[in-house]
Amino acid sequence: MGDGASVGTKWVYSFGGGSSDGSAAMKNLLGGKGANLAEMASLGLPVPPGFTLTTDVCTAYYDLNEAYPEGLTEQVDDALKMLEQKTGKTFGDAANPLLVSVRSGARASMPGMMDTVLNLGLSEVTVQGLAAKAGERFAYDSYRRFIQMYSNVVLGLRHDTFEYILDDYKDSQGYDLDTEMEADDWKTIVGQYKEAVQDKLGKPFPDDAREQLWGAIGAVFGSWMNDRAILYRKLNDIPAEWGTAVNVQSMVFGNMGETSATGVAFTRDPSTGANTFYGEFLTNAQGEDVVAGIRTPAPISRARADELKSDEAPLEEVMPAVYKQLTDVADTLEAHYRDMQDIEFTVEDDTLYMLQTRTGKRTAAAALKIAVDMASEGLISKEEAVMRLEPAQLDQLLHPTISPNATRDVVVKGLPASPGAAMGQVVFDSNEAAHLAEAGRAVILVRVETSPEDIHGMHAARAIVTARGGMTSHAAVVARGMGRPCVCGAGDLQIDHEAGVFRVGNREVKKGDVITVDGAEGEVLFGEVEMQQPDLSGDFGVLMGWADEVRKLTVRTNAETPADVQVAKDFGAEGIGLCRTEHMFFDAERIPVVRSMILAGTKEGRERALQKLLPMQRSDFEEIFRIMGDLPCTIRLLDPPLHEFMPHTEAEMQEVATASGMDARALKAQAEALHESNPMLGHRGCRLGITYPEIYAMQARAIFEAAVAIAKATGVTPTPEVMIPLVATRKELEILKAVVDQEAKAVFAENDRTIEYLVGTMIELPRAALRAGQIAETAEFFSFGTNDLTQTTLGISRDDAGRFLTAYEEQGIYEKDPFVTIDQDGVGELVRTAAERGRATRGEIKLGICGEHGGDPASVIFCHEIGLNYVSCSPYRVPIARLAAAHAVLKQVKD
Repeated sequence: MGDGASVGTKWVYSFGGGSSDGSAAMKNLLGGKGANLAEMASLGLPVPPGFTLTTDVCTAYYDLNEAYPEGLTEQVDDALKMLEQKTGKTFGDAANPLLVSVRSGARASMPGMMDTVLNLGLSEVTVQGLAAKAGERFAYDSYRRFIQMYSNVVLGLRHDTFEYILDDYKDSQGYDLDTEMEADDWKTIVGQYKEAVQDKLGKPFPDDAREQLWGAIGAVFGSWMNDRAILYRKLNDIPAEWGTAVNVQSMVFGNMGETSATGVAFTRDPSTGANTFYGEFLTNAQGEDVVAGIRTPAPISRARADELKSDEAPLEEVMPAVYKQLTDVADTLEAHYRDMQDIEFTVEDDTLYMLQTRTGKRTAAAALKIAVDMASEGLISKEEAVMRLEPAQLDQLLHPTISPNATRDVVVKGLPASPGAAMGQVVFDSNEAAHLAEAGRAVILVRVETSPEDIHGMHAARAIVTARGGMTSHAAVVARGMGRPCVCGAGDLQIDHEAGVFRVGNREVKKGDVITVDGAEGEVLFGEVEMQQPDLSGDFGVLMGWADEVRKLTVRTNAETPADVQVAKDFGAEGIGLCRTEHMFFDAERIPVVRSMILAGTKEGRERALQKLLPMQRSDFEEIFRIMGDLPCTIRLLDPPLHEFMPHTEAEMQEVATASGMDARALKAQAEALHESNPMLGHRGCRLGITYPEIYAMQARAIFEAAVAIAKATGVTPTPEVMIPLVATRKELEILKAVVDQEAKAVFAENDRTIEYLVGTMIELPRAALRAGQIAETAEFFSFGTNDLTQTTLGISRDDAGRFLTAYEEQGIYEKDPFVTIDQDGVGELVRTAAERGRATRGEIKLGICGEHGGDPASVIFCHEIGLNYVSCSPYRVPIARLAAAHAVLKQVKD
C-alpha cells in the first residue's frame, strides 16, 4: 500500500478503555474530533473506545496518488485487535460482532461537510449475532441503515434510491411510520436494498468486514476533496493541506428502544450565548437522525421545552438520571476546555456515552456574550475574551434587526435557529439562489430541509427557512456559522416545487415574492418589514473597551456625509482617514455649478463658478468638523477626472445645454474632448491641481474657513489634514502644498486666528512608494491608497478583475482576492518600503491606510506589523478594524 513514507511513522492512535495515545493538544495531527475523544477518555468520561488515523495519512494519501502509506495496514490491524480486547467483541465475528462507526475529523470543525458511516461490520453473518443479543427487529433495522449509508458514502449511490424502495414498501403494506415495521419487514427491505446495489453497480454489496472498513476509510479521505468540503474550506479559510483524520469507534446504539436515545447539546445557548444548557434529543434513534432533520427532536431541558412551548417531554423528565449525568459531563467539559462546547451523546439502555466534544459554533451575538460572561466569571482573561470573537463576526452585529413597532404579517412560525433579520425573494433551489445572488438579487432560500449539497445556496441567501429540522439540524448549525438568519422546523410549511409556491394552510407564497425572516423569533413575515439599528451598548461596549485597551493602531473612517461621519463616530472612529470631496460635487444642486466650472473656457470663468461652490464646500466641512470635534480629519482634494461630472445621455446633454446657454452640439464636443482612453491613469488627482490650481485653492480655503468657523462657534479646534492625491514626484507635492499654505495663510490673516494643520499625500503609485524618502521631505503624512496601489502594482483593473480573479484564486496564483486582502508580497512590500523610507527622512511622519483594506482583518494585522499609525475604513467596518487591531497585538505577544 504505497511506498512513500517511513515504516516507523505512527499513523494510528488509540483512545478509550482506560487509556489514550493522544490528547487535545494534538488537534493538528488527530483532528478536532480525534483529539477531543482522546482528551475526554483521559478525563475519565464514558467514551466508546476506538482509534484515529491521523491527518498525516490524508496528506500522504493524496501525495501518493490516493494510495496508503507503508505500515498503515499493520497499524490498523493492531488497533483493531486492541479495540476487540477493550470491548470483548470480535470484528466480523458471527456470534459476538464488533460494529464500528467511521467518521471524519479535520482540525477545524466542518459540520456536515464530510462523510460518516455507522453500523459498519454488519453482514449476512454478523447480523445474526446482533439479532441474538438485541433482537431481530433492531438488528435488521441497523443493517438496512448501514447498507443505505455505506452505499451512498462509499459506493456512490444516491440516498433517494433507498428512500424510494422504503416508501414503496410502506405504501404496499399500509404503513405510515418506520416504527410500524417488524423484523420480517426489515429483512425484506435489506434484500431489496442489496438487489438495488447489484442492479446499479453490477456487483454485490460487500459482506467482508475488513473490506467494508477500508472502503469507508477511503471514502472519508476522498470526501476531503468533495465539492461541498472544498467550498466550505474556501468560505472559512481552511487550507486543503491540513487534511482530515479518520475516527473508527465502537458503536453504541441509541435505537435499542425507549431506554435508548441520541442527542446533541451545547453547554451554553449557541444563538444568544445565555448560560443555559441547550440541546435536543430523540429516543430510539441514531445520531444521524438528529442532525439530518428527518424527525424533529425534543428539547433536553424542561426550561427549554417551556420556552419553545414544546409538547414533547424533555430528556430531563424522560431519563432524569441520564440528564443529571449529562449536565455534570457538560460542566466538566466547559471548565476543562474553558469555552462553550458542542457535545454529541448516545444513551444505550440507560447508559450514557460521549461521542464528541468540540468548541461550539455560535452566532456573533452568542460569541460576544459568552466571551464577556466567561471573562466576568473568571474562566478566561479579558485578553482571551477579545480573541474569542473573530473581527469578521462583528459584521453580524452591526446591521439592522426588525423594529419592535413594525407591522408583522406572520406567514409561518418555526424554531429560532439563527438570529438576525433579512428580506429577500423566495427561492426553493440552491443553484437558483446562487445564480440570483450573483446577479445582485436578495434571496431567501426556502427548503424542506437542507443538506451539505445546499452549502452554496445557503451562502448566497440572505436567510434560510426549512420545514423540517431542529435547533441542531444542518440548516441551523451552518446558518449560525455563516451569520445567516434561519428559521427551522416550520412544520406547517408545505413546498410545491412544480407550482413554484409554498403553502401554509390556505395561504400561498410564490417564488419571487418578498418575505422577511426574523431568526430571533423564528417567524417568517410576508413583504418588507421596517428595520432598526443595532444596540451597541452592553456586552459590545465592554468587549470593544477591552480591545481598545490592547490595540496600538488608531482606527479612522472613510466618510464624507454627516450621516456616515456620525455613524462612524458612534462606532468608535478616532478621526477621518479619507473624506472624498468629489462625492459632495454630485449633489443635485451642485452638479450644474461643477459642470459650468468645467465648461468655462478661461481661468476667470472657472473662478466665478468656484466662488459659487466655495460656501457649499465650506458648509460640508463645517458639518464634519462639528461632529468630529478635535479628532484629525484627512480631506482629499479633488481626485477623479473631470469627465465623470459631465452628462452622458442625450437628454442630460440637452438639459445642461439649455441651463448653460450652450449649443448642445458644442457641449457634446467638449464632453468628448474630456474623454480619456484610460482615465484611471489620466488627467486626475494632483494633475488636475497642477493644471487648474484654482480648484485646489478653493477647496483649501473652504477647509480652513470651516475649521476657523467651528473653532469660534464651539470652542473646539478642528484638526484638518489636507491630502494631495496621486502624487508621483516631490515636485508635484511642493507646488500644490504651496497653494494650500497660501490659502491657509490668507484665511488665518482674515480671521486673526491660526489653526494647526498638516499637508500630506496619498501613496497610490509604485513610483511614489519607491521615492517616499524624497517625497517625505515635503509631505507631513502618508496615506496609503491601497485600492489604486493594488491596481497600479498588479496591472489589474478592479472593475474588470471579476472575470478572472476567481480562477486565479482557485489555481493558487493569489491566495485571496488582492482587492479584499492586501497582497503582502507585492503591494505590501511597497507599503513597507515607503513607510521605512518616509520615516528615515521624517521620523515623526504620520502613516495610515485608507483603502478598503483598512477594514479587512488580515490587512489590519499587516498594518500593525509594519508599524503604521492608523487604518481607515467604511463606517460599519470601524468596530471590525478596532477588534482586528487588538488581535494583531495579542497574536504578536502569543507568537
